[in-house]
Amino acid sequence: MNDLAKSAQNTCTACLIPASIEQICSSPGRLSRWFDHNLHGLAPIFPRLLLAYEFGEAGLEKLHGDNWFADLSFPFPFSLLPTDFSWYLATGLELIAPIALILGFMTRFFSAALMVLTVVAIAAVHWPAEWHTLAELWKGYAITDQGYGNYKLPLVYLFMLGSLLFGGAGQLSVDAWLNRRATIIYVD
Repeated sequence: MNDLAKSAQNTCTACLIPASIEQICSSPGRLSRWFDHNLHGLAPIFPRLLLAYEFGEAGLEKLHGDNWFADLSFPFPFSLLPTDFSWYLATGLELIAPIALILGFMTRFFSAALMVLTVVAIAAVHWPAEWHTLAELWKGYAITDQGYGNYKLPLVYLFMLGSLLFGGAGQLSVDAWLNRRATIIYVD
């Protein structure tokens, strides 16, 4: 009789149950450690791609559309700029920043720039024109404007941009490649 058969013969079924439960319970931890070790730096690609699509789409709409900024009142200091300049600035940023986000190039800079653009857009376009209570303001936390504003998506974008600003572009990016290259040059 081989060792495996002897071991199976000596092991009782009742002894296998706790070992099996322990094995099952430790699986999520092992899986989590595997993700941390192998895929941790890839997470920022998802918000980068989604934000690139959303801002790129808005930039293309502005590029092929008419300037409607003249009808808006922008917060200070953006109210001091001519509306044509604001239009071209917003359009340019919404066309260039998505390319940078896809590549993961200067991600923190473009995230900060898009955060400023988003805050201005919330103040000028998405914030409710009038509200008297927090309940009325909360009605603006929506995707469609039903007379209470619609700042939900821009707020979600702000949080996503904030994670890129604070966390960086991740391992699958030009930023990471440049950082690795700079570290190698610095060490040599």
